[in-house]
Amino acid sequence: MLVYSHGLVFPGDPNPPAIAPDATTGQALLTRGYALAGSAFGTGYAVEQALRDQVELLDVYADLAGKPKRTLAWGTSMGGLITGELVEKHPKRFQAGLATCGLMGGTVGLWNTYLDTMFVIKTLLAPSILLTGDPEPFDTVGTVFSALEAAEKSSGGRARIALAVAMMDMPGWFGAGSPRPPAGDFAAQQEAQVTHLRELVVFLMVAARAEMEQHAGGNPSTNVGVDYARQLRRSTDRAEVKGLYAAAGVSLKADLHRLAVAPRIKASKPAVAYARKFATFSGELHGRPMVTLHTTGDGAVAPEHEQAYAKQVSRSGDRRLLRTLFIERAGHCTFTPAELVASVQLIDQRARSGYFPATSPASMKSRAVALGPELNGVTDDDSGQFIPVAPEFTQYHTGRFLRPAAGRS
Repeated sequence: MLVYSHGLVFPGDPNPPAIAPDATTGQALLTRGYALAGSAFGTGYAVEQALRDQVELLDVYADLAGKPKRTLAWGTSMGGLITGELVEKHPKRFQAGLATCGLMGGTVGLWNTYLDTMFVIKTLLAPSILLTGDPEPFDTVGTVFSALEAAEKSSGGRARIALAVAMMDMPGWFGAGSPRPPAGDFAAQQEAQVTHLRELVVFLMVAARAEMEQHAGGNPSTNVGVDYARQLRRSTDRAEVKGLYAAAGVSLKADLHRLAVAPRIKASKPAVAYARKFATFSGELHGRPMVTLHTTGDGAVAPEHEQAYAKQVSRSGDRRLLRTLFIERAGHCTFTPAELVASVQLIDQRARSGYFPATSPASMKSRAVALGPELNGVTDDDSGQFIPVAPEFTQYHTGRFLRPAAGRS
């Protein structure tokens, strides 16, 4: 049985129980003999509710259909975070886990990186906005959009946007079917980053933060003691930022000084405790294998989250139980059904046999291709047309996650 944890659903949006990321993937798994289960565990940053409801779901399933041979946790985005926590906290109930496009840097790390990006936007582009405790977050979203639009009209403004998103290691690549911009094409990279901000990320950093703070009972994020010049030196976007500043004739040193002297944001200790509980990974897998899957061009949850998770698992001594897979594609959770089913079959084989089969990009591509052309593609949301897409498993080395909860990376 596969217990699926969905990603963040904005309050007010429909939230039916989800058993798979999409109908095609779900049907493919049913056809291959898997049972699927999921719950409508809540909207917003409902990690606490999910950890409770997903375990209760196991008992409901057992009453209805009996105990399955194996129970595997899997999930998307926030559901990837939930998956990792289910395996860590309930190893007797779950035999393995698959976290896709997950927030594997943990709750504290995620919201700290979001805070850093918004701190740069506030300091350099939109001084009137609130960063935490915002009573009117959707008004703030509009203010940020207006500030981004104004900044886009000048080369200096575009450089400052690039500096902001460098604090969360946002890839400069947008559009699941688009090629990755060349390494030196900083203008194309920055344009892609602005699109990420407009399409999703500003809503997450502002509106989803306000809702998350309600769960946590306050603000769990801080930038006290953060040196943004150092963060830039460690960012995967540093070359882009330096190139755009140089081309604009704007002083990067002066802007970094403005960030250095700007008032800092303090976290609420009870909120930090809540966020660490729901959730920060210990990395202890208790003998249960985990697979994580991430696109290399994820603008909402940077692939560096995987570095943070792998480091925690290594510190616990369980690195042999983890396999980290990457898809060379832009977008958040932009996987094909074949890539998802191949990854499920991989972790299931590991749970059954006690060892990992080959997980090289070539091996994973072969697995996906073998599933047939009907799963190797995506359905266009507007036209409904099925578009063939080859599996894009790749070897990828991330940078360091910039704001690990433990203060180390």
